[in-house]
Formats: sequence, C-alpha cells, structure tokens
Amino acid sequence: MGTSLDKRLTVAAYALFLGLIFLAPLVLDGFGLNRLAKYLVFGMLGIAVAMCWGYAGILNLGQGLFFGLGAYMLAMSLKMASPTSLQHGGANPVPDFMLSNAEPGATVDLCCINQGSFLWLPFQSQGFGIFMGVVLPVLVAFVLGGVLFRKRIAGVFVSIVTLALVLLVRLLLVDAQPLTNGFNGLSDLAWLRVGAHEFDPYGTSTYYLVALTLAFVLIGARVLLATRAGVILRATSGDPQRARYLGFDVAHYQTFFFALSAAIAAVAGMLYVVVAEFASPTFMDLSFSITMVVWAAVGGRGSLLGACIGAILINILEATASETQSLVEAWRVIVGLTFVLVVLYLPKGIGGWAHDLIARFDHRTRARAAGGRS
Repeated sequence: MGTSLDKRLTVAAYALFLGLIFLAPLVLDGFGLNRLAKYLVFGMLGIAVAMCWGYAGILNLGQGLFFGLGAYMLAMSLKMASPTSLQHGGANPVPDFMLSNAEPGATVDLCCINQGSFLWLPFQSQGFGIFMGVVLPVLVAFVLGGVLFRKRIAGVFVSIVTLALVLLVRLLLVDAQPLTNGFNGLSDLAWLRVGAHEFDPYGTSTYYLVALTLAFVLIGARVLLATRAGVILRATSGDPQRARYLGFDVAHYQTFFFALSAAIAAVAGMLYVVVAEFASPTFMDLSFSITMVVWAAVGGRGSLLGACIGAILINILEATASETQSLVEAWRVIVGLTFVLVVLYLPKGIGGWAHDLIARFDHRTRARAAGGRS
C-alpha cells in the first residue's frame, strides 16, 4: 500500500512539474521564456549529477567538462554559419577571430589561416556539430570511466581526477587562442536551423525544444533506473564488493551510467548554446562544476526530479536576489546560506524530505486504519 501511494504521488509530481513547464509560454513573454529555458537546461544538469552521484555513487566534480564539450561542438558549427564568418569576402566561411589571430601573409582559408584551423572544416555542417556534441563527451566519459572503474578507483580519487581533467581542458581551450578565441569564447553565433526552421532563442519553438528534451531526459532516466540495470547500479553503489562477489561486472555498470550522465550534460550544453548564443571557457570553471553538485544536494541527489527542481529553484533565487537592489551585495551570501541550511536540516534535499513526508503520512494512515479495524 505504501509503495502504491508513493508511486501515485511520484507520478503526480512528475505530471505537475511537466505540466507547469509546458504551460509557461501562456504567461511569459520572449525574455521570460529565454530565461526559463536556461533554468531548464540547468535542471538537466541536476539530473545528470543525480544519476552519477545519487544513484551510481560517483561524485564527478568535472561535469562541466561534458557540458562544455557539447557546447563548444555545436557553437563551432553555429559560428561557421554566422554572417560574421563570411565578412572577409572569401568563398568559404572563416571565424572572425581567426582573422585577427592570423599570421602575416597567411591564406584566408580554414585550411591554413592558423595552425590547426583545418579542424574547423567539418563544422560547416550543423549536423556534424550536433553529432560531435554528443559523441565526443560520451567517448571521453567511456575512456575515462573505463580506466578509473576497471582499476577500482573510487570515492574522492574519482572526484580529484575529474576535477583535474576539467581544469586541464579549460586551460587548453584558453591557451589555444587562435583556434578557440581563448577567454572570449565563441559568440556572434547563427541560430540553430533544422530544415527550413530557425530556432529564435527568444521564440516559443526554442523553449519547447528545451522543455521537450528535459521531459524526455527526466522520464527516460526514471524508466531506465527502474529497470534491472538501475537496480544493479544501486546495488553496486551501496556495496560494490558484494556485487562483484555475486558475479556482476561493477565497472561495466559504472562506466555505462557515467557515460550516460555525460551525454545528458553534453545535450544540456548544446541547448544552452542555442538559448544563450555563446560558448565560453567558464563552462569548465571549477566553480560551475561544484555549483552543479550544490544543485543536486539541495534538490536531493537521490531524486531525479528533486535534483532538477533544485537546480531550477536555486537559479531563480540567484537571479531574483542579484537583481534586487537591496540584495545586490548579499545575494551570494543568501544562496550560500540556503545551501548550508538545507544541508543541516534537510540532508536528503528537498526530494528526500518530500519522500520522508509521504512515508510518515502513509504510516500514520495505515496505523489509524489498523486501529479502526481492531
């Protein structure tokens, strides 16, 4: 009975959340939809962290690596389609920042304007950018996960390795100024085009693209974790040694879900580029990756929906506090205090608190029913 009530209320919570985000265009203008779309992207990151940390037991402090790789892959394609990439007068597009970084006398063409500029050639196709935006982060995650988990590296050591890797890639991006525009990142991007339709970042179609993707990720992750693979994953997280003794390939499951989490983060990165119209090395800052962990902790790392809602609520709180004149200087303190209070009084996050509340309510209901029968 308790399980049935929990399931019904979980379905109701998912339905209510998805209903609210799909009805948002009825009450918000273009600016409001664009802002909410960014928050929904962050909600996807909350889901990615919850899957990796809450269910697989892998605290990844480098989730920004996969978000950033996905963002840069699509941004490179959109940069190639931008009018600014054709202003040099040549037949083929060349990113504008490469012109200012070109060596004297260099041919104004991607083949040889800068060292390594030929790597941009395939990105003239947006399909290639989307493909690489998913494949590259997943490939990196599979290789990294295979090495870490096959060698049974766990706990804080995984966090240190992922943290070091994201900082290394960020450093490479910044240092490769002629190829990536360094600290400035990629801006002046074209709109994403699918067939004859262009996705205006402030348009309803772009918002629904993000909302539908979030819904697919949220429901898909929930269904997957309810399968046998998800059950085994939770078992490996709780007691990996016992799972190995029972014959399960712990490294295989950990690597799979680690890569799946990376794929979700990569898709979120691509959608953020579509909505925000830029890609930046700040996506791979240490502070951003740690912030994702905070979102999941506040929402509840053991709950996909809780982590998603936690990410959205914290970003709404940050935006509201930072735009309130009386709180301009204190908004970071407010957000930090919120996190501290949640950790102290709601250690399982909002999702865990809601689940415990339902369990207590159900226990009391059954106790009253039993008392009435006696």
